[in-house]
Amino acid sequence: MADDRVASDARLVNAARLGDAAAFDALVRRYVRPAYAVAFSIVHDHLEAEDICQDVFVRALERLDDCRTAARFGGWLLAIVRSTALNAVRRERLRQGEPLERVDAPSEESPARDAERRELRARLAAELARLSERESEVVLLHDLEGRSHAEIASALGISEVSSRQYLFVARQKLRVALADLQPRTGHD
Repeated sequence: MADDRVASDARLVNAARLGDAAAFDALVRRYVRPAYAVAFSIVHDHLEAEDICQDVFVRALERLDDCRTAARFGGWLLAIVRSTALNAVRRERLRQGEPLERVDAPSEESPARDAERRELRARLAAELARLSERESEVVLLHDLEGRSHAEIASALGISEVSSRQYLFVARQKLRVALADLQPRTGHD
């Protein structure tokens, strides 16, 4: 699967370089979720991660010729996402401003359930922020995006073994940090 994606990426990048908008659109659809996962793992804010992704895809289209190896488009793109997100974090630290909390619109189901979901999301985001940047990237790409270790390794420029190790360590840390949220068995 990863080899097919690499070959497909190369074809799409080469077509996009020749002005095929549909080819670039296919690349965007393929990488928007991994790009978002990487951006979010760094900035820990949904709206900021979305903005970063939009900026990065515009920049990638403008600089597609800078991608030296078309088959490694995913890694090239995610490197730009990481760099852009890190720059955003640095700018925010310089501003020393407090981030505004994201307000979710209430659903019509249950206000209590909405509040519980917001609390869970906030808790998970806080725990993801405590992971190392690489651990957070790997856990989001693998568990949220369903990417294989081969795809993660290729995209992040690490080995498959490192990808597995980062995932293992990140999951252990999250299990410990979120242990109070796990359902209790009758043996407690």
